[in-house]
Amino acid sequence: MNRGEVWQMALDPSGEEPARLRLVLILSSDALAVLPLRLVVPLVDWHDSFSTAPWMVRVPPVLNSGLNAVMAADALQVRSVSAGRLRTRMGSLPLRITDEVAAAITGITGS
Repeated sequence: MNRGEVWQMALDPSGEEPARLRLVLILSSDALAVLPLRLVVPLVDWHDSFSTAPWMVRVPPVLNSGLNAVMAADALQVRSVSAGRLRTRMGSLPLRITDEVAAAITGITGS
């Protein structure tokens, strides 16, 4: 589970509801992989109205991403989750896109 990977995450903390899955992008540094937590941002369906929201980053379905449609990374919903909630690795995104999502988080926090 490394930075830039797209995973299906169980929404139920116990993971007992397999139908309740959400796509997330891992933003944690690979150096933190020894911890049982990952910093993630949810991916949602893209809507053109998101183009004016600086916290919504357009994520195209690039090769090896596992995505079938254009998605949006919602930087306002960044969170730390248990690695045990990550179910299926879908693919990975290019460093450029992952860095753009991380920059959106920095932009909304004023750092």
